[in-house]
Amino acid sequence: MVKVWERGAYLLNGTELVADDGTCAAKLQTKLGVCPDKKEAARDTMAYGILAAHNTSGNMDKLKIKFDKLTSHDITFVGIIQTARASGLEKFPIPYVLTNCHNSLCAVGGTINEDDHMFGLTCAQKYGGIYVPPHQAVIHQYAREMLAGCGKMILGSDSHTRYGALGTMAVGEGGPELVKQLLNKTYDINMPGVVGIYLTGKPEKGVGPQDVALAIIGAVFADGYVNNKIMEFVGPGVANLSADFRIGVDVMTTETTCLSSIWPTDGEIKEFYEIHGRSEEYKELAPGAVAYYDGIVEVDLSKVKPMIAMPFHPSNTYTIEEVNANLGDVLADVEKRAKVSLGGAVEFSLADKVRDGKLYVEQGIIAGCAGGGFENICDAADILDGASIGNGAFTLSVYPASMPVYMELIKNGAAAKLLQTGAVMKTAFCGPCFGAGDTPANNAFSIRHSTRNFPNREGSKLQSGQIASVALMDARSIAATAANKGCLTPATELDVNYTKPKYYFDKTIYENRVFDSKGQADPSVEIHFGPNIKDWPAMSALTDNLLLKVVSEIHDPVTTTDELIPSGETSSYRSNPLGLAEFTLSRKDPAYVGRAKEVQAAEKARINGEKPCSALPEVHGIMDAVRTKYADASRENTGIGSTIFAVKPGDGSAREQAASCQKVLGGWANIANGYATKRYRSNLINWGMLPFLVDEGALPFKNGDWIFVPGIKAAVEQKRTQISAYVAGDGMREFTLKMGELTDDERQIILDGCLINYYRASK
Repeated sequence: MVKVWERGAYLLNGTELVADDGTCAAKLQTKLGVCPDKKEAARDTMAYGILAAHNTSGNMDKLKIKFDKLTSHDITFVGIIQTARASGLEKFPIPYVLTNCHNSLCAVGGTINEDDHMFGLTCAQKYGGIYVPPHQAVIHQYAREMLAGCGKMILGSDSHTRYGALGTMAVGEGGPELVKQLLNKTYDINMPGVVGIYLTGKPEKGVGPQDVALAIIGAVFADGYVNNKIMEFVGPGVANLSADFRIGVDVMTTETTCLSSIWPTDGEIKEFYEIHGRSEEYKELAPGAVAYYDGIVEVDLSKVKPMIAMPFHPSNTYTIEEVNANLGDVLADVEKRAKVSLGGAVEFSLADKVRDGKLYVEQGIIAGCAGGGFENICDAADILDGASIGNGAFTLSVYPASMPVYMELIKNGAAAKLLQTGAVMKTAFCGPCFGAGDTPANNAFSIRHSTRNFPNREGSKLQSGQIASVALMDARSIAATAANKGCLTPATELDVNYTKPKYYFDKTIYENRVFDSKGQADPSVEIHFGPNIKDWPAMSALTDNLLLKVVSEIHDPVTTTDELIPSGETSSYRSNPLGLAEFTLSRKDPAYVGRAKEVQAAEKARINGEKPCSALPEVHGIMDAVRTKYADASRENTGIGSTIFAVKPGDGSAREQAASCQKVLGGWANIANGYATKRYRSNLINWGMLPFLVDEGALPFKNGDWIFVPGIKAAVEQKRTQISAYVAGDGMREFTLKMGELTDDERQIILDGCLINYYRASK
């Protein structure tokens, strides 16, 4: 099904692989008459060509990228624009689309959510942007329909910003990276590695894009095979996939922790652009005659079976056949994982889902950027045609990804097929993906064609004693399960006539409802500010020394951004930095906020010229210990802040708030064995937080310890990557902190205290 190669490989004419091993040179010499240079061949990837066209540095090893377009949704765009405004924004320099698909339900929190929407509309008018009202389209579907273009690059403040199937290299990043683009700055990264995803064969009837995506994620996530690299889909199997199928695989590449993705374009993609009235955006993309890839993931599409990602991660994958054949073992493994993921906060078991030897679920969801596509829903409707989901506990909700998709489903009768079964059709909304819609009952088990199944992402609250769980599946097998009243069923077990209706895109809805400034700014427009839209609090520059208290210690193999700052109901506070910060680590470590505030009180006293120990008495003894080795350490030159340790934080969302909330509470650093994604590390840096690393093994400190980092400001200025630090208290125990590579701009951002300060200082 999926084979991960140990080495890189050459791809000849887009079809034939030659492994980069001891016999490689001889094979290539025989086939080509010449042995190609590996570095030259690496330039023949599609990824290299697109990056080169957008790089402004003149050095392909150190990229400075300018994107063609930007896109954000309504739990990120307020903070982005507020940051850009504070840094001198006058006009959106490139097309910037503000969609409203996350905080769409204006039912909780008074006027909070709709105020954010009006903020977005007035900013689009004032600065020359595009505003997509609530319920019209999820962010990525609108981008596919109206923004993508072959050879283009799009930056989005959502981690699933992936339009590679349409020939568009897209990157999901934290908000500060979009701020840089809005201020005519660049996206600075080292040239990423490129891994070839080599597809052969044709999917079996009933197998969908989520099945292929989960098979790949399960094979590459654990060892970081594609971490921060570009996944380039190639091989003869690409031609056997429709545009919608490719899109469905592509959007899930985020869950591998790759940086971006790209696919070749052909007649299928040309037709996609023609259907959407944008044929001028099509051009053919393909790797060169001899392209070199840093790694290869070989996927035989004909061998992919209906898949399921069991709780609590998209990489916890099995075939549905395996789950049904080994229920006891699989469920026992999930419960074992739950003890780690949930920290024993609640009892968790799936044993009650087994009846007569079969697994039953309570809920099915087909939604959002992954599941809400036209082809997915039409196939689900064909499976359910004439069936009933029953009048028991099982429910099925379907969210088309955009109103044009919804309208076509009504016109062709697919919506009616679904509705008559007892399923519910809802508007374009991302809520089921992050816990703001269709939250299951306590202890319920939901199967979803959406993007993630992290703990509590479906909306339950550990702190309230609640737990529900999600497994990821393809729309087709969800529909097959629904047809069997919730009994887990792979779609390949049913004999279905898939009608495959043609899609007709009608943009009239967008013409009637979407505000498009056509790039024209209107400075006379007054921005709408609701009472929940707050400015960022003042943030201090880096001091000569740092005194950090460890206020949380997380030893899970990976910590997601959902655990750092929960999704769901907290979304109403995304525009209020102080209000949102109260939820930081609330699911993983409920005591974190109180501990961080205690330390922050000492720093506030220091800034006000008072003795820090007046706010936090223990500081007095710690500073006495520090001065036994560093006599000149004082409240004038030593900042006081908090830090957390996590083994590998940052898997998941691009939400900058995973870092900024820690900063708002006085955080000065993270300490980790490694960072799960580039985007989370970038978020830390952009909020002036030090991305420290410690070697794996015995941790030199524990939760509650104080760490003194002498000369940290000089270390950053001098571009040092290794720094001596001390566990302070009963003596001074020395250990080493590392920072990894930082650009000159990133160092200055840390020195200035955050991106806002950096831009203010550069005016």
